[in-house]
Parts: sequence; structure tokens; C-alpha cells
Amino acid sequence: MNAQTAYALITGASAGIGAAFARELASRGHDLVLTARREDRLRNLADDLRNAHGIRVEIIACDLAHEHAVSELCTEIARRGLHIDYLVNNAGYGVPGYFLSQPWSVHADFIQVLMRAPTELCHRLMPAMREHGHGRIINVASLAGHVPGSAGQSLYAGAKAYLIKLSQTLHLEYRGDGIHTCALCPGFTYSEFHDVTGSRQMMSKLPRWMWMDAATVARQGVDAVERGEAVYINGRINRLIKTLFKLMPDRLALWLIGRESGAIRKQTPD
Repeated sequence: MNAQTAYALITGASAGIGAAFARELASRGHDLVLTARREDRLRNLADDLRNAHGIRVEIIACDLAHEHAVSELCTEIARRGLHIDYLVNNAGYGVPGYFLSQPWSVHADFIQVLMRAPTELCHRLMPAMREHGHGRIINVASLAGHVPGSAGQSLYAGAKAYLIKLSQTLHLEYRGDGIHTCALCPGFTYSEFHDVTGSRQMMSKLPRWMWMDAATVARQGVDAVERGEAVYINGRINRLIKTLFKLMPDRLALWLIGRESGAIRKQTPD
């Protein structure tokens, strides 16, 4: 296989926003490397994309919670002779419950998947992007990274804020080398996220105008990184929320988040 063929690597590609990114990039003619834990879903998605768009799709089943997962993933990519010029760090999830309600191993896995893995993927894949003079990196963060942390999702806001700051730094450091890095910050998005965290019933009570579909989030993310935006918040409502929290005093912002998280997390163990 030609080592110079450029592929887009998408983590957490088996469902939700990750699968939406796969469909969006496939529609724009990108060849893909899809990775997630569920190989059967990856195979079905890959077949659909090949048939619909005539692109090349590689799948690599991988659990990013494992310490050496990124190293092994990059080794397999190199073994197949693939060059990655587009990286979508999408893999992620939420851990319900107060901080001490979960064993450290659960938090350690969360930090590995949402912080260490995307950082390591950037570090391992960016040198080749730099050499070729072209690269695109989308780190899927969240509106949660722009507002105070809430009770019942101890590490989530902090992890997403980290991805925002990392993206801003990489944007400044390597945009001159042709590498665009963007932190994508969606708000409430229709996906499996709330099913996994067990909050679907509570979240379904929110008004429909607060929600976005995954396809729109992915399309806006691709457009934003191509424009060279370091941070992009999906949706006017979410951008307004971010602005309001930025303008209000920290104590008031924390009080508001505490009041709302208390209402939402009544069923959350502490």
C-alpha cells in the first residue's frame, strides 16, 4: 500500500459523533481509519461508507483505556503503510457519580481515554503531518469545558477544559507548519452518551431547542478546522451560554452550576 496515501483517523468511531465524523469526512472524499472497541459496529459502518462513497476504510479495534493502546494503534497504522493527515480525537464518555463513589481505577481509565490518549495521538502523529506540511486535528471537547464543573461528573469538565487549552496551544505552535488544530465544543447532542451514563431519562426532559444532532456537530467541526479556528462552540444557544458564564462573577457562575447540577443529579450516588 502506498505509504503516502493520506487517511483520517477517527477514535470512538463506532457510534454517535464519531460515526457522524466518519460519514462527514467520507462524503468529502477522505479515506478513513476507524477505531473503537466494538469491531462489529466498525465493520458495518466501514461497509456502508465504502458502498456509499467509494472510499478506502481501514478498521482497527482498540480500547484506549489500556496504557499502551495508542502505541499499539500507531504501530498497526505504520505496519499497514498508512499516513494520517487528519485526526479526530472523539473517544470519550462520562462517569456518573460523585468523586469518591467510584474506585480510582475508573477515574484512571477516564483520564487515559479523555486526556492521555488524545494527547499521545497528537504527539505521535503530528511529526508526519509537519513533514508533509499539512494536518488537521479536531479534539472533541464540550461546552462543559467553558463553564464551572458540576457535581456528579467529577472529572468531565476538567478533561474537556484540558482539551480546549491543548488545542489552543497546538494551534499557535504549529499553524505555521500547515497543521490546523481545533477544539470542538458541542452542547447536548443526540447520541449514546446519555444512555451510557444512565442519564437518558433525565436529559430527555430538557427542551428540544437545546439539542443538536451529531451530523450537524460533525459538519460544523470539519468546517471550523478547515477555517483555522482554534475553538468552535456548536450552536448559537451554546455560544450564548458560554458568553454569559464568562461575563458573570465566578461565585455566581459556580452557584448557578451547583443549583442546576443538584437538580439533575438527585439520582446520582455520592
